[in-house]
Amino acid sequence: MKKTVLILLLSTCGLNTQDTKDYSKEVASLDNIIETLYSVISGDKGEERDWHLFKHLFHKDAKLIPTGKTKEGKTEARYMTTEDYIKSSGKWLVDNGFHEVEIHRQTQTFGNITHVFSTYESFRSKEDATPFMRGINSIQLLNDSERWWIINIYWMQESDENPIPETYSNEN
Repeated sequence: MKKTVLILLLSTCGLNTQDTKDYSKEVASLDNIIETLYSVISGDKGEERDWHLFKHLFHKDAKLIPTGKTKEGKTEARYMTTEDYIKSSGKWLVDNGFHEVEIHRQTQTFGNITHVFSTYESFRSKEDATPFMRGINSIQLLNDSERWWIINIYWMQESDENPIPETYSNEN
């Protein structure tokens, strides 16, 4: 009886088993957090993403900042929270299938802060031979002596007028 009451109490508070998962391995090293970032948004068409894990990667004040051209041709940045990203992209990722793969990385660290320039290719499925999109993620991270946190991700897609330079490609 007490166990049933506890389960009911936890469920009414909005807690579930995903809230208690141990994600410590995913944020223990720089490589782990970057690999987890790419894997958590990737999946086949119809495959749900683990948004609890996604949010766990980011500092509470983190921003996701895509850049792009407006209809008028002006380049601008859009600032999103993790919740904003999930609301604007989550359904699209599941409906279309999306696999983002890191093909090159340059890392700079000073003390507890790190900047990663991470070149990616995007595919609709794992079987696709040619990416439908490429770009660069500029990822700022913090190690608070306990774990890594993503502070910001600022990205730009490759275009005809802005191809990815050889310096940031996998051909180095």
